[in-house]
Amino acid sequence: MNKGRDPFSRRDALRLGLASTLAGALAGAFGAVAHAKPKQAAETASPAKPEASGAKQPLYSISLAQWSLHKAHFGGEMTALDFPGRARNEFGIDAVEYVNAFFKDHARDEKYLGQLSARCKDHGVKSLLIMCDGEGALGDPDGQKRAQSVENHRKWLEAAKFLGCHSIRVNAQSAGSFDEQQKLAADGLRKLTELGAALDLNVIVENHGGLSSNAAWLAGVMRIVDHPHCGTLPDFGNFSISASERYDAYLGVEEMMPFAKAVSAKSYDFDDKGECIGIDFERMMRIVLKAGYHGYVGIEYEGKKAPEPEGVKLTKALLERVHAKLVGEGMTRTTRSS
Repeated sequence: MNKGRDPFSRRDALRLGLASTLAGALAGAFGAVAHAKPKQAAETASPAKPEASGAKQPLYSISLAQWSLHKAHFGGEMTALDFPGRARNEFGIDAVEYVNAFFKDHARDEKYLGQLSARCKDHGVKSLLIMCDGEGALGDPDGQKRAQSVENHRKWLEAAKFLGCHSIRVNAQSAGSFDEQQKLAADGLRKLTELGAALDLNVIVENHGGLSSNAAWLAGVMRIVDHPHCGTLPDFGNFSISASERYDAYLGVEEMMPFAKAVSAKSYDFDDKGECIGIDFERMMRIVLKAGYHGYVGIEYEGKKAPEPEGVKLTKALLERVHAKLVGEGMTRTTRSS
């Protein structure tokens, strides 16, 4: 981050530089009206088609979450600038989901973001979303802290717009009773969503611990926010509410899917048949598709046995096998209800 410059000047420079930096990729950028039609994952360009299916229009497409390579990032083996190239060249994936922790100081660094955008263009990779952590609790009981958390996320909305993403993923931490936390989280999310809507960006919430891993609670938050640019990012594996309480993962995904604008295919270790231990991917994808979702499904490998690259490939192969089976059964794309 260029600390010597005023943040408003950086923001203005980012906006003014979009046209020349990204040309037609960001058409209609910062002038988008607050209630423009929210982008869906399926509307982003050039889906990564599961090759085994032979489907003209895939039931879903495959993207790669940067967290799948978190050990390589934290170990200094790669940077965010390397990510698009690895996604395309090593894994054959042409859509990526970033994690803000891996370019934390570059949210308003126009040069760095320009380099990242150029790497994506060079490799034919689409930027889908930025997963944002460490920016405060959007449901903080303290109104000033809640407002500060909203403001802290603003820079990631701008970075997402620069990169051509459709969303930022946020958390919904809060404190208090079940109902109190719903109202507080909805308040912070609504305010942030209004900022995102002005840029034609979505603000989406992942089940990510605490009450956010209670899908009924999170669905209730979505109903309170009641904004077309606010939605969910169902994660197949993040349903631990506490050390002693776990929400049913399949029920949770089903309850979150009506609001989903992206899906995270969390995977852990695999058995000798290439199946993910503890998560029935076929069952999960049937739930996802039954909801009428046909966008990107992001690989997020967190296993311990297989090295990260192998884990990504195992997850991709599993998603492709499931896709081929469902197409073989005659499943087709359905119209998603509003």
